[in-house]
Amino acid sequence: MTSIDRLAQEIVSAVKAYTDDVSDAIEKRVDEVAESVRAEADANAPKRSGKYAKGFKVTKQGSSGKAKRVVWNKKNSRIVHLLEFGHAKRGGGRVAGRPHLRPAYDHHAASLPDDIKRIIRNGG
Repeated sequence: MTSIDRLAQEIVSAVKAYTDDVSDAIEKRVDEVAESVRAEADANAPKRSGKYAKGFKVTKQGSSGKAKRVVWNKKNSRIVHLLEFGHAKRGGGRVAGRPHLRPAYDHHAASLPDDIKRIIRNGG
């Protein structure tokens, strides 16, 4: 016969195992999506010499239990918004924007909430 204390311990350990499995699966999926966004941003980035496109990196941010990734350009972070949205020229006029980061995010991250719900439903 199982005591109430032992039953409570078993329930707690089962819930912890479920939570750990779900957390690991969500983190893995977020990593995959972030890497896909980085790869597409690399591919669609404006290329004059190729150095700008090679600068995209994925960085983990946040605390334990929070899967947050940032896709950014390590080498030329100051010009991403200028290339993405366009900018004014020094002598007048404008340079047209070349969207490359936001379309990559929209393409890959749109399905992430549904993927997370599926992971939670399936238990990891």
